[in-house]
Amino acid sequence: MDDIQKHILAERALTAANRCVVGRYVGAAFAYAAGSIMRGEGTAFSDIDLVVVFPSLERAWRESFTEGGFPVEAFVHDPQTLAHYLHQDADSGYPIMANMVATGRILGSDIDSARAIQTKATEMLAAGPKPLGGPSYDMLRYQVTDLADDLRGARPPEEIAAIAALLYQKLADLILLGRGAWAGRGKWAPRVMRKLDAQLAAEFDAAFILAAAGDGARFLALADRELAVHGGRYFEGYRQNAPLEARRRE
Repeated sequence: MDDIQKHILAERALTAANRCVVGRYVGAAFAYAAGSIMRGEGTAFSDIDLVVVFPSLERAWRESFTEGGFPVEAFVHDPQTLAHYLHQDADSGYPIMANMVATGRILGSDIDSARAIQTKATEMLAAGPKPLGGPSYDMLRYQVTDLADDLRGARPPEEIAAIAALLYQKLADLILLGRGAWAGRGKWAPRVMRKLDAQLAAEFDAAFILAAAGDGARFLALADRELAVHGGRYFEGYRQNAPLEARRRE
């Protein structure tokens, strides 16, 4: 798909998104139409991410539907619920909602409010995630250690591939968050890693491809190298307390 076709696709998607706001979300103050199509990176199979903001709602929700031939993932909020999820992004290290708001094209009547929230989301992304620390950091180090240890023994290729699939996201999180970069889930993980360090991303991809084919040695070496940056393997002394309410009284 060339640039002209991508531009046409983006304009069609924007028209479909506007129809959603006007016809499906009557009373909405504004919306952000986001996703790969809007960035000029979409394909014929890409969807529209639509963040819709009402003046006030009882609760937020998300829903999926098709409009004008485009699959739409809609996230419906008011300013307070949207703020909750933007701050949740900052705490989790995955700026999913923040990216949609910061990069989305604004639709609707209350443009000033939409721009003010968009500015906050952009500033949040620029500031980066919180430094790794606390129980979530301990858990991540433990999980990478545990999965890496599973790769050490002689195993059938299909087991190595299954372990590598689980290790992929955890190791990517440790690499990215450990370097002060936002993490990404699924397809976003290799994208943000390439942006951070193209050489490291290429090494990560090559090692994972080998592991997915049954040879986990390079992926294990990469995990061990990354764990060394964080004090080495983390198994001895790891503890995770269950919630106090985690009991069932018969």
